[in-house]
Amino acid sequence: MFKSGTVVKVLLPNVVNSGYDYRLIADADLGTFVRVTVMNRPYIGVVFGIGDSGLPADKIKNVQRVFPWKISVADLQWIQKMSDWTLMTPGAVLRLILNVPDAFCEPRTEQLYSYNFDANKSKMTENRQMVFDAFEMNDNEPMSITDIQNIAHVGASVVRTMVARGMLNPVASRNIVRTFKYEYSDIGTVELNKEQRAAADAIARDITNGGFSVNLLDGITGSGKTQVYFDSAWRAYSTGKSVLLMMPEIALTAQFIKRFESRFGAPPVVWHSNLTAARRRDIWRGVMCGDIRMVVGTRSALFLPWQNLGLIVVDEEHDSSYKQEDMGNYHGRDMAILRAKLSDFPVVLASATPSEETMRNVEIGRFGHLILKSRYGGAELPKIETIDMRENKPAEYCVNSETGDMKPGYLSPMLCDAIGEVLNKHQQAMLFINRRGFAPIVQCKKCGWVATCPDCSIGMTYHKKIGKLLCHICGRTVSLPDKCPDCGNDVSMRGAGLEKIEEEVHVKFPHARTALVSSDTMVSRGALERMVMRMESGELDIIIGTQILAKGHHFPNLTLVGVVDADMGLFGTDFRAPEHTFQQLFQVAGRAGRGAMPGRVMLQTYQPTHPVLVAICNGNRDEFLHADMDARKSAKMPPFGQLVAVIVECKNESKLKKFCDELAQSVPNASGVRIMGPIVAQMYQVRGFYRMRFLVCGDARSALQPIVKLWMSRVNVPANIRVKLDVGPQNFM
Repeated sequence: MFKSGTVVKVLLPNVVNSGYDYRLIADADLGTFVRVTVMNRPYIGVVFGIGDSGLPADKIKNVQRVFPWKISVADLQWIQKMSDWTLMTPGAVLRLILNVPDAFCEPRTEQLYSYNFDANKSKMTENRQMVFDAFEMNDNEPMSITDIQNIAHVGASVVRTMVARGMLNPVASRNIVRTFKYEYSDIGTVELNKEQRAAADAIARDITNGGFSVNLLDGITGSGKTQVYFDSAWRAYSTGKSVLLMMPEIALTAQFIKRFESRFGAPPVVWHSNLTAARRRDIWRGVMCGDIRMVVGTRSALFLPWQNLGLIVVDEEHDSSYKQEDMGNYHGRDMAILRAKLSDFPVVLASATPSEETMRNVEIGRFGHLILKSRYGGAELPKIETIDMRENKPAEYCVNSETGDMKPGYLSPMLCDAIGEVLNKHQQAMLFINRRGFAPIVQCKKCGWVATCPDCSIGMTYHKKIGKLLCHICGRTVSLPDKCPDCGNDVSMRGAGLEKIEEEVHVKFPHARTALVSSDTMVSRGALERMVMRMESGELDIIIGTQILAKGHHFPNLTLVGVVDADMGLFGTDFRAPEHTFQQLFQVAGRAGRGAMPGRVMLQTYQPTHPVLVAICNGNRDEFLHADMDARKSAKMPPFGQLVAVIVECKNESKLKKFCDELAQSVPNASGVRIMGPIVAQMYQVRGFYRMRFLVCGDARSALQPIVKLWMSRVNVPANIRVKLDVGPQNFM
């Protein structure tokens, strides 16, 4: 405890150094939140230690306010350790915790609006539907205009029109802080099978005994991993501990929330990116005060101000969405494990396709291994087979019977026959292609001109739904040219996105009821939930989608999964390409046959003997993983080596190259460490910034971060240059 009048160091969000000195106006502990000013601007910070600036007493400002809230000493250690590992500053880590500025303010008085469900919805445009989804997703809580725009991703004109039409009604202004407290009880009626019980009991022993541990809950799709970690969550919660269930955003489905409520008697407190400012503030405060002790959330939920955290579950631990790449670079799974280690409590990692980093930790005994080999309830695993596209060439199809124009098909006769059989049995099918839009390449037939984004080094994709070319990096849209802008000849569309597959399905199966599922069509969680309900009720026959479909969904009547292009991810430049492709295809295949009827999975490929596809068809996951890990071991790639990417960006090419030359000349010498580069990034231009990359490589025991810090200290970064440090990079574009 620091007494009033003591000079302490206060860590501030996004401040480069480790804090500034201030004088306390009241007693405070390490980790106590305080309000201070920097250059007359107010900031919230935390007491980080004793003051050490050596400034004269009259130069040290007073703290403006000492709040009754604090984070633990272990959490302060976590901030520092995370900073050391990720090369983010401690202030950048603190910013992740303090990313709810309203939490420390009395709520502003502002006009709120409620959704009028009785209004005439005859002109329910897509934007208005997104507004409806925003209210539904936030339990119809009144919202400010700013919240509506931010959550629904619509412009102010849309909101003003809905107010004028009576679709949004003004309600009383916000003037109080709402508090709420969820209490859960174990009302679940699901009886665990033998495998599930053994896994649940092993985790329960770790919770009871206390201390740090990590267990991999390794179960095939449909094996009931969720019920096992629900059991673990209850055991930790019932002892008075707080519990965090982390999952990818796309797995936060209504199906999951219903399963949670049926087990614990109340809906979960859900934390994700599309909450109102008021809801974010209320949850943050509720967690801080200990009124909320169980949260289901995305990676950012890890940075809530947890009190007495006793268990973290990381569902789909292999999922790439756990890697943060904008507000600093960190891996949510790894930082969850670090937080648990410092605070001494268990972690459960759940996956049907564990990452090779996790499997390596299992191999060397660092993590426990709990295996679920069979599907819950006796459901059979689907039969998985390849379709050799060299021998089963797709038939052309005619879109316009009047002109007779034929288009190349992408669905093989074998897959079409299987779809027809499923439809005749009144069952459902899923077609998976991880490519948005209609055509990924728009090119001149004569001179070879290709439609590319002027701000990004990437071709623009034609989206038939909006009738425009779209850049999938920066979101720029332009009209489709009638003629080639270089030579005036006709342009053609090459390749297939899911919109083109839908067109082919409509021609070949004209009576089938279909839905497209991608980030373009499922613009809100409400839209995704409506699709799920239509599938469950039998209103859809075929869904065609991207990786949104790969996990988190349970459709009992879905018996066929067809992967249109199983080769798409096999030959990328990323050394993780085989692993990621295996994970994605395995997860997609797991959507089939989850009910009483057996499932079938068909993978269209020109490489039927590729090890990834052979392993999936034969169910040899572990053999594939070991072979791929052996290859990585030979190349000293993770998990048998370490990588740090240094990405340098500038809008001026010559200045970028000059600075990279300076960086290259400043490379430190370190035994066992290689620094490669600079090279032009695979995606050279992004949003107007030119990009070059260095890669720092070392073995599994190398301490790369101090070397990178030393290297960066040798150069002065100009104001027009951006340098990003990415420890353990997942993206090599």
